[in-house]
Amino acid sequence: MTTSPAPHDGARPSLRETAYESLKSRIIGLDLHPGQRLVERDLATETGVSRVPLREALHQLEREGLVVLVPRQGALVAPFTRDDVEHLFEVRESVEVLAFRLAALRRSAADLAAMSAAVDAARDALARRDDAATAAANAGFHAVVVQACGNPLLQSMLAPLDARVRWLFHLTKRRDTREQCEEHAAMLAAIEARDADGVGALAHAHVASGREPSLALAETWASSPIDPVAVTRTRNRGRHGS
Repeated sequence: MTTSPAPHDGARPSLRETAYESLKSRIIGLDLHPGQRLVERDLATETGVSRVPLREALHQLEREGLVVLVPRQGALVAPFTRDDVEHLFEVRESVEVLAFRLAALRRSAADLAAMSAAVDAARDALARRDDAATAAANAGFHAVVVQACGNPLLQSMLAPLDARVRWLFHLTKRRDTREQCEEHAAMLAAIEARDADGVGALAHAHVASGREPSLALAETWASSPIDPVAVTRTRNRGRHGS
């Protein structure tokens, strides 16, 4: 469930790919906050690439909904509002549940191993009280399930959501992650048993249960309405252009 550009024939990643992966990771991990202005000169220095591949990376991130580009002015991290959270859950409660059902029918031994590794990684991170690592592992579990569903059309539909789902897991990492880990373990057991109906019900309950807590958290961190033109016009580089 990723839209990352593939390396060229096993060669080293291109400068565009390097910049893309670096910026995507920083946005998802909240090192760069929703609404924050992105200054090309600074980003070029931080990523070690020139302006041309950096701009190509920003266009890729714009297509994924992580960046807003303002013509002739600059870029900012896409605002993430309460409505965005609501819309994301509406989609996830439908298509993501289908991915879980199909994964139960089509998963391979390698898929099960990858899912199990993600669950174990989340539990280990939880024991260390590493919220960011727990969020990353839990998001990774969902990504593995999508890869295991064996439906290229569904995968292509979900691919643009991958970054936003990972972003959501980080934004809401203060939720009850222990409960999330246990729910993932139960879904893994249903997938291993090829119980499509069972995992479908568990997946729907899992996604739906996160809606209200996430919306409540959204009230504390979601971007207030901003004007991208005003943000990119100023030299201020802080969150929400303030």
